[in-house]
Amino acid sequence: MSVAQDQKVNLPGLNLPRFEPDLKRVEDKLWIFDSLRRKHLVLTPEEWVRQHWINFLITHQGYPGGLFSLEKGLTYNQLRKRTDLIVFDREAVPYLLVECKAPGVKIDEKTLGQAMTYNQKINCPNLILSNGLTHIYMSYSETDQRFVQLNNPPKSPK
Repeated sequence: MSVAQDQKVNLPGLNLPRFEPDLKRVEDKLWIFDSLRRKHLVLTPEEWVRQHWINFLITHQGYPGGLFSLEKGLTYNQLRKRTDLIVFDREAVPYLLVECKAPGVKIDEKTLGQAMTYNQKINCPNLILSNGLTHIYMSYSETDQRFVQLNNPPKSPK
């Protein structure tokens, strides 16, 4: 049964453009359709944020959906980790790493450290840290030889 036929679902509002995701309820769990992976996923608070970022980057920022990679596995210090969202440029070079947290999780130095740890392996020149309410945009400055904070998300890769 679709959620629209079921009952109104109260999901947290985020500081990203609103969109109407395809939601469904199976037994006691809510699922959201991921248009990139073409399947329904259990709707966790972090997934709610990730799906909003996917929608925002594609619909409002002009990022091509075919350049996205979700929950890509990597090994760091013999530990298996998963990135939330990576966007590649047209030469298949990592361009943007998005680290998503649940709305109740503070974006802080720990979040930045996690993204930087992942980025040591991935080497993206652009980072977004977000819990759906607070967003931090960063880009690597060749001049400064470090990441600098931006006021807006990075433009779509060319």
